[in-house]
Amino acid sequence: MFSTPIKSVHFVGIGGTAMAAAAAAMQDRGFTVTGSDQGVYEPTASFLAAKKIKAINGYAEQNLAAKPDLIVIGNAISRGNPEAEYVLDHKLRYCSLPELLREFFIRGKRSLVVSGTHGKTTTTSLLAWVFEHNGLNPSYLIGGIPNNFGQGARFTDSEWFIIEGDEYDTAFFDKRSKFIHYQPEVAIINNLEFDHADIFENLDAVKKTFAQFIRLVPRNGLLLGNGDEANLAPLLEVTHCPVKRFGLGAHNAVQGFNLQLGATASTFEIPSFKFHLNLVGELNVRNALAVVACAKHCGLKNQQIQAAFDTFKGIKRRMEVKGIAGGVTIVDDFGHHPTAIRETLKALRIKYPNEKIWAVFEPRSNSTRRKVFQDDLAMSFADANVVVLSQVARLEQIPAAERLDPAQLMKDLQTLGKEAAYLPDADAIVTHLGKGARGGDVVCVFSNGGFDGIHGKLLSHLGRK
Repeated sequence: MFSTPIKSVHFVGIGGTAMAAAAAAMQDRGFTVTGSDQGVYEPTASFLAAKKIKAINGYAEQNLAAKPDLIVIGNAISRGNPEAEYVLDHKLRYCSLPELLREFFIRGKRSLVVSGTHGKTTTTSLLAWVFEHNGLNPSYLIGGIPNNFGQGARFTDSEWFIIEGDEYDTAFFDKRSKFIHYQPEVAIINNLEFDHADIFENLDAVKKTFAQFIRLVPRNGLLLGNGDEANLAPLLEVTHCPVKRFGLGAHNAVQGFNLQLGATASTFEIPSFKFHLNLVGELNVRNALAVVACAKHCGLKNQQIQAAFDTFKGIKRRMEVKGIAGGVTIVDDFGHHPTAIRETLKALRIKYPNEKIWAVFEPRSNSTRRKVFQDDLAMSFADANVVVLSQVARLEQIPAAERLDPAQLMKDLQTLGKEAAYLPDADAIVTHLGKGARGGDVVCVFSNGGFDGIHGKLLSHLGRK
C-alpha cells in the first residue's frame, strides 16, 4: 500500500484529536493535506487553522474529486459515509489512522505502548513526561490532554514513540484492536476487564485481543503486566519475550510497598528508593509503578523519574477540578466503566474524607448503556453519598433485552443506602443540585462526552445561589 509515491493525503474525520495531529504532522513532512468532518470543534478547529489546514464541513464525494494519493479513514466512519463509499467505488488507496501511524511515524522507532482497560491515559501521559523532563524529546500520542504538554499528540525525530494503545477496533474495514498496529518494543498492560460491549462479545474475546498484542512483543523487548490482575495472569505466561510484573503484591518483580495514600499526593517505595506522586489513589500508584518499571528498563534512573513526578501536572478530565461556586467543588472525570468510577470515588474520598460527595453519571458509552454492568454500576458508587443518573443516551438504539435498566439501578442504589435520582438531562440535574448542594460539597461529573456543558452550567447556577 505504501510502496508507491504518496504526495497528497485526505483525512476523513479530521476533527478527531489524533487525526488532526497526524494530519498536521504529515503536512510538516511535505505532504499536501486535506480533510473533512461533520463539524470540527475546539480546540481542534483552532489547531487546524493555525496549521493552515482547511477542514471541509460535511462529507461529500466531491471532497475526493482530486483523487488524493492516500485517504485516511477515521474510526468513527462507517459504511454509508459518502466519502468511504467513493473510495471503495473507485478503488482508491486508503488506510486507517493506526496504519498511517505505524508506517510513517512508528516504524524503526522504539515504541512504548501503554494498554489496559483503565489508566492508559494517565500512564501514557506520565511516561511521556518522564522522558520529556529528562531531555529525550519523545513522540507521543495520548487519548487526553496532559497539562504538561497542552496537546495530546506530538511527532519528533527522537528514537522514542510513546503511545496509548487502545483495544477498540481500528476501522470499519479492520476490526482488529488499534494496538495491534503499534509495533511494541515495550508493552504495558495495566489491567484487563470486560469493556466495549459493542465490539467484544465477552471477557474471553477481550483476552484474545490482548493475547494477540502480547505476541507482537519482540524477544529483545519487554512485556510489563499488572501482576495483581487475575484476568491478566494467564496471558503473562509466555516465553517469547522477557516478562516483568508490577504491582503492590510481593510476587511482583517491580513491587510498590509502604504505600501511603494522601489527600493531595501518594508515596510508595521500591527497593532502595521512595517515590512521591502528585496524584491521589491506589490506581494511580499502580500506573506510576508501570512508568517506573518501563523508564528504568529504558535506562532512566530513580532520581530522574522522581524529578519528573515532582513536576507532573495531571491530565484534563481526570479528576480535574473545574472550579468552586457557592462553596461547591465541581470535578470532571472521564470515567465510564464501573471500575474507573469506583477507583475515582475512592481517591476522592481520600482527598475529601468528610465532605458530601455527589456522583453525577451520564451512561453514554456503548457498554454502560447496556445491562452488562447493571449490577457492577450500583456497587461502583460506594464512596458517593448521592448518585444522580442522567437519562441513558440513545437507549432506543439498543435492543430492549440488552438495555441498562435505570429503574432497577435506582432501586439497587437506594438499597445500598444512597440518595439517588434519575433525571432527563443536564439542565434538570443542574436544577436538582442547585436545590440540594451546600457549601463544602463535592460534585464529580462522570462522562466520556460533553454532557451538554454541565460543568459550566453547574458553576454558573451555584455561583448565583
